[in-house]
Amino acid sequence: MDEQQERRVITLKDVAAASGVSISTVSRILDDRTPPSRSQTAERVRQVADELGYRRNMFASGLRRGATGTIGVLVPRLTDNVMALMFEAVERTARGRGAFAVVATCGDDPVEERRATETLLDRNVDGLVLATARLDDTLPASLRQRGVPHSLVLRTDGISASALGDDEAGGYFAARHLVDLGHREIAVITGPWFTSSARDRLAGARRALDEAGVDLPEDRVISTGYGVEAGHVAGRRLLELAARPSAIFAANDNLAIGVVAAAASAGLAIPDDLSVVGYNDIPLAAMLPVPLSSVRTPFDQIAVSALDLLESPSGEVTRALPTLIPRASTAAPRR
Repeated sequence: MDEQQERRVITLKDVAAASGVSISTVSRILDDRTPPSRSQTAERVRQVADELGYRRNMFASGLRRGATGTIGVLVPRLTDNVMALMFEAVERTARGRGAFAVVATCGDDPVEERRATETLLDRNVDGLVLATARLDDTLPASLRQRGVPHSLVLRTDGISASALGDDEAGGYFAARHLVDLGHREIAVITGPWFTSSARDRLAGARRALDEAGVDLPEDRVISTGYGVEAGHVAGRRLLELAARPSAIFAANDNLAIGVVAAAASAGLAIPDDLSVVGYNDIPLAAMLPVPLSSVRTPFDQIAVSALDLLESPSGEVTRALPTLIPRASTAAPRR
């Protein structure tokens, strides 16, 4: 090791560059909480890490204002199950590394987002994990300009380091599940169009339907908020169509729960009259009177990547593969 290496902390990015693999690959290989891989790549990465003098859990030691062992997490609201699950996953991951995560909420107001960000930075956090959702958000650009270590979770702006689920794959799995059951009259309720998750989940669903030769008319695609009430309104609108869909893919579980409520108001039974698939697999999904089929988001894996990416100024994007969890809310169509 040369004198320059001795004067600074070796990061995951350094090990990845020297090994010729991605930062996320290095993170998985060097994670001592999982059984060690014996592959040739893993052996090479560990050897490079030893030669460079990398020590895990030294993250953020070169971050702004000196390391405090505290990570700031910004979410729109903690009343949203997904945001609460994401923060808990980040907090568990930070705690497992000897750090501490603190949360601030900002709603959907850019002014409040800036205020909450400055509040976290005033408390000397070592880095920020942002779960705010707008594609047109200027905050990440501001943080990049100021040199503040940060990563985005559950969405990406295509520039800042981002850790998210593979939303396109998840949308594909959901629509493919309905197609495989025999549905051809399918509708999709996406989240807000200003979110990368909404766009990617719809893109995945379209790909699955295109492969199966199933048409998705524009009047069967609704972009709305991610809340239960939004799902109820969108569900009523779809169920009032002259050609009522036999299945609906809702791009989060709250939307799906709203659809189920709309179906009940219309006198329709789940899944006999309407199949419904949600997204994220929040704990409530399995506890509903008719358990909800859903695409499970790997929050803990995303949290690990989000903290790893705080070490890197690069725009690396990691996408954790989701899993379809079929339950009683989906079945073959009766008509």
